[in-house]
Amino acid sequence: MKYLHSANILHRDLKPGNLLVNANCDLKICDFGLARTSRGNEQFMTEYVVTRWYRAPELLLCCDNYGTSIDVWSVGCIFAEILGRKPIFPGTECLNQLKLIINVLGSQQEADLAFIDNPKARRYIKSLPYSRGIHFSHLYPHADPLAIDLLQRMLVFDPSKRITVMEALLHPYMSGLYDPRRNPPAQVPINLDIDENMGEHMIREMVWIEMLHYHPEVLSANA
Repeated sequence: MKYLHSANILHRDLKPGNLLVNANCDLKICDFGLARTSRGNEQFMTEYVVTRWYRAPELLLCCDNYGTSIDVWSVGCIFAEILGRKPIFPGTECLNQLKLIINVLGSQQEADLAFIDNPKARRYIKSLPYSRGIHFSHLYPHADPLAIDLLQRMLVFDPSKRITVMEALLHPYMSGLYDPRRNPPAQVPINLDIDENMGEHMIREMVWIEMLHYHPEVLSANA
């Protein structure tokens, strides 16, 4: 994730099913079908990404301006699932998903709702019954206190207050696992052209060129 985010790439669909682990505990991230280039503070992308149980509040609240923090939330949900051996927010639909999140994190202060740019979504959050929340140490009483501290920094409702991947790697809980020399950042940002609306003609042209790469005999057959 450090490499992806340093290359300005959002995965946008992190979940246990997209993490491949072998017998040696080597982990690979797969399925980049929803990955997009991060465009900073002025990006506007669809909120219909990420499997619901791992979807960040800003996506559930229909915010079209989001960043790498959505991946951090997903990693936090996966981490909680490792600690508790079951999903932390197994919502049945989007509104229920938000209720489950508020039940655990507690009702949010007005300042923590500033990122919500959809008036209806903001009103819905404010209409939910007051919740004191449940501390993660009560949900996972046998977990390492440092693991709990890291988790509560990842699962923060306001994306601007959520820990970054780089900050998470430098957390004390990761001290015995993270070696910056073996995990360098990307040297240059990556621009995924699939972010752009290419149109049907351009897509057909690109498919044709790709096909010719593997089957050049098609050209001679049509000559």
